Amino acid sequence: MAIHCSRICLQYLIHLAHDNVDFRLPEIRSLLSLRGKPFDPGENFKEKSPFWLLNGLSEEDVNSIMARTVCAKSAFELWGHGRTHSELRNSLLKYPTENMSPFLQKDSTYKINVYTFNKTLEFEDRIKKIDAMEYLSFEGRVNLRNPKHIFCLLEDYGTDPNDIPDEPLYIYFGRWIADGQRELIRSHSVKNRHFIGNTSMDAGLSFIMANHARVKAHDLVYDPFVGTGSLLVACSHFGAYVCGTDIDYNTIHGIGKASRKNQKWRGPDENIRANLRQYGSEKLYVDVLVSDASKPIWRDGVLFDAIITDPPYGIRESTRRTGSQKDSVNSVKPSEDYVGDSHVPVSMAYHLSDIFTDLLNFSAQHLVIGGRLVYWLPIYRPEYCEEMVPLNACLRLVSNCEQTLSSHTSRRLITMEKIKEPEKAIGQLQNMQNAAARVLPKTR
Repeated sequence: MAIHCSRICLQYLIHLAHDNVDFRLPEIRSLLSLRGKPFDPGENFKEKSPFWLLNGLSEEDVNSIMARTVCAKSAFELWGHGRTHSELRNSLLKYPTENMSPFLQKDSTYKINVYTFNKTLEFEDRIKKIDAMEYLSFEGRVNLRNPKHIFCLLEDYGTDPNDIPDEPLYIYFGRWIADGQRELIRSHSVKNRHFIGNTSMDAGLSFIMANHARVKAHDLVYDPFVGTGSLLVACSHFGAYVCGTDIDYNTIHGIGKASRKNQKWRGPDENIRANLRQYGSEKLYVDVLVSDASKPIWRDGVLFDAIITDPPYGIRESTRRTGSQKDSVNSVKPSEDYVGDSHVPVSMAYHLSDIFTDLLNFSAQHLVIGGRLVYWLPIYRPEYCEEMVPLNACLRLVSNCEQTLSSHTSRRLITMEKIKEPEKAIGQLQNMQNAAARVLPKTR
């Protein structure tokens, strides 16, 4: 029982990529919440550090996180750590023998890697550091090509490339558990995608958004500004059924001018479905349709497990909705179900404030309880304050991360979670229940 407890009560080291730094903590928190686990960091936790110590997890929890994260590179079962190699040695010698011994047997093979953050070591220096760890009782054989167990010595030289110390600021040693999904950034690169547009979302950010939204298998995910479907591709990778709408007829149908260099017109099979087919997830494609996000087209009630979107900002992609300037001055409007003969609606400006108000109201109406809305909010940095983030009484703000675009502009990735139904929806549900009670015969 004591041995079982010591294997459960371990500390794990997460080695994070040093890009999209502001997005890392919300991603790891979201993935932990899928396992019902809190984020419990070790002492002296620093969010900007490339190394995080996490408590209260099992190896299964860690593998679950690493199977999805694009912000983390690798995870290790931490055996020892310290500010100097002397402190590291003392820490390793105190580590429970019963935790080490299953991985140090004579019939096992192993190798030790040396990783340094913010500093490059010569090969000879790496070998010296490995030889200096002879106090660990490795009884197995070294196998550099296909070892059964991999161990890693990790040295942190700080985050300032202009001020690299001679000695590491901190040192860690542990058993490798798993790598993250950084390979997805390359394999799903927009450069290699079948169907793209001028504003197709970067692959890495698409997967980060899907993780912030806690998208999982069998979810139904919706993008109201779907464009070329980059976010649908990321969500379908995690097993979700995906659908979307967009006001741009040409984009939805994959026709018109191409966005690629040296290609004038889009090909016959350049569309969102083809993108999902490219990555083997076409079976999860529900559909996309031409629609105005400002107009109600969906039936009342809960529909979606997550809503993930990148609204147009009016920079590379115009902000439009159906209507005309007369709509803003005339009080007489056609009914919502009016369809004119061969009518092609004209478009008018769709102001950013209206876009986000409509988006939050729609999410409050159509997300399941606990479902998440993830979207980008453009800001002017000199004037930004947290009060500028749109709020809704039915949605709780989960995270607010910044991606800097220039010295004056950036966009913030906003994640919100639905915590209650709108008052109108609750009233409608009560009316339906009362009506059903009057119609159904009373049971004795």
